[in-house]
Amino acid sequence: MSTIPAEVDVVVVGAGATGLPAAVSLAEGGAKVAVFEKQRSLGGTANFLHGTFAVESDMQRERFIEISRDDAFKSIMDYSHWRANPRLVRAIVNESGPTIRWLQERGVVFTDATINMLGSPRTYHVVKGKGEAIVKALATVAKEKGVEILPGVPVTGLLKEGGRIRGVVVDDDGEEIEVSCKAVMIATGGYANNKEWIKKYSGFELGVNLTPIGNTGKTGDGIRMAWEAGAAEEGIEVLEIFRVAPTGPEFATYSQIEIAAAQLDLWVTPSGERFCDETINFWDTHVGNANARFAKEGYTWNLLDDSIIQRIMQEGIRKNISVEFLPGYKPTNIYGEIQAAIDNGSTEVVAADSLEELAGKMGCDPAVLRATVDEYNAACAKGHDELFAKDRKYLRPLLGPRFFAIKGRTVFLGTMGGIKINERMEVLDKNDAVIPGLYAGGFDAGGMYGDSYPIKGSSGLASSFAFSSGRIAGGSILGYLGA
Repeated sequence: MSTIPAEVDVVVVGAGATGLPAAVSLAEGGAKVAVFEKQRSLGGTANFLHGTFAVESDMQRERFIEISRDDAFKSIMDYSHWRANPRLVRAIVNESGPTIRWLQERGVVFTDATINMLGSPRTYHVVKGKGEAIVKALATVAKEKGVEILPGVPVTGLLKEGGRIRGVVVDDDGEEIEVSCKAVMIATGGYANNKEWIKKYSGFELGVNLTPIGNTGKTGDGIRMAWEAGAAEEGIEVLEIFRVAPTGPEFATYSQIEIAAAQLDLWVTPSGERFCDETINFWDTHVGNANARFAKEGYTWNLLDDSIIQRIMQEGIRKNISVEFLPGYKPTNIYGEIQAAIDNGSTEVVAADSLEELAGKMGCDPAVLRATVDEYNAACAKGHDELFAKDRKYLRPLLGPRFFAIKGRTVFLGTMGGIKINERMEVLDKNDAVIPGLYAGGFDAGGMYGDSYPIKGSSGLASSFAFSSGRIAGGSILGYLGA
């Protein structure tokens, strides 16, 4: 049993990248705050991030990086085809630089403002110690400011009276307890682990054709509670989706197999047919969408041969894998990791001395795979991809003598919508009227994106939205309390 406060000014639901900034901002403004976190540990997905998006930050100015708020705003809105909420996007973009300074002032150390993908602007602010350092720093400040943080105590419902939020119901080891408050901030991180909702809103099936990574216990609790309180729905179908290879406990994060499979060579469906211009992997969301469309089984194959692997090791990679493995990085043990995976009985990697043998191990028709490779090799020889118009400098033929296939799974980092909000993080009802005392941000809130996450042009935007929406919500709530 925990010591549950009977009354506070504000309840924050969730102690992650949105909830902790909100709690700190509120406490620094003089509010009495309680943070309830369903998990036994703090931070959630925030623990795994490497950096975050920002424009016109102090770090960028020091490095003479000229990327304006206007540039970023236009990029995000154009990518969404203006389906995103422009006032919300503008608020987050404008606050992104100050949020970096705010985090630094509370003990977070950023090491660089750089790119996270080849061709991206230098808007990715790399954090020392990864996201764990941010979570630790904010939790420390929150506790110093008197915030009550209660892990392992989920909020199960909202209390509403006279159209206003007046409290929450929490589950304290099976006992339902009411906590009175004047405002509630929803920051539960979306519904990435809710199989029913994922299938209903996206058409995917978790564990079948979609693999979640870096998510635990995200079942949409905050979204459900907001809807029950009258909130409108927005952006519930948006996923932060992309393609990686391979997955499973036998593979380390950023294994050399994954690095090799992320390169821009020949990709085929489980039936052995080519399905995209492989250079869309520069836009991780695009390749995730393509993978999802043509891989009902939840994976596609990346085909390699000795000549391609040798070239990768000698010349370096052309597609970066996060900020840790940039273009030019030369993996040295691709063969060793492939053989180890095969020896351990992995079904994620296969190797053969001929395409026909490879097809048999992949489970596809040898004639189909042979035709695909022959057509692709002819395009490489001609220097023109008549099928998908792939840039000629990325056309490399598969010549053997040995051939390899590595699975590329459709994975996602989280859901990216659900609750309709305005630029002040106030929750809106179905008539676009504010629900007094109810706020939301981060992965629980919709309106920041169109139908896809703009990962290349605004890498780290999801975490930036989380941090800044928490801060903005804190300011909005303080204004509400003082009204």
